[in-house]
Amino acid sequence: MHYLLIISHDDYFAPTPKLVPEIVAWTKKRRDERVLVDSNPLVPSSQAITVRVREGIVQRKNGPFAKSREKMCAYALISAKSMDDAVSIAITHPMARAATIEVRPVWQELR
Repeated sequence: MHYLLIISHDDYFAPTPKLVPEIVAWTKKRRDERVLVDSNPLVPSSQAITVRVREGIVQRKNGPFAKSREKMCAYALISAKSMDDAVSIAITHPMARAATIEVRPVWQELR
């Protein structure tokens, strides 16, 4: 089953010089284990554009869809046997010590 690790941090976050190499090493290890399906950092949420279509009318807004203290900064799509396994994998991600990781199952019925 696939799980999305949604990695978020607040505006005060700044990576330490040690953090980026740790993330690169975690990514390589999880790819080698065939646990990591895909992973990438995101540009700042200020560069996002939010779109909605309601009754045929397109609504477009600069910025993220929600105002929040923490904003999504990266994602990792992983394969795990259970939510507990996915959480165990998320705990090992270097960003778990520096930010917040939400672990969310991917809806399998649409695959």
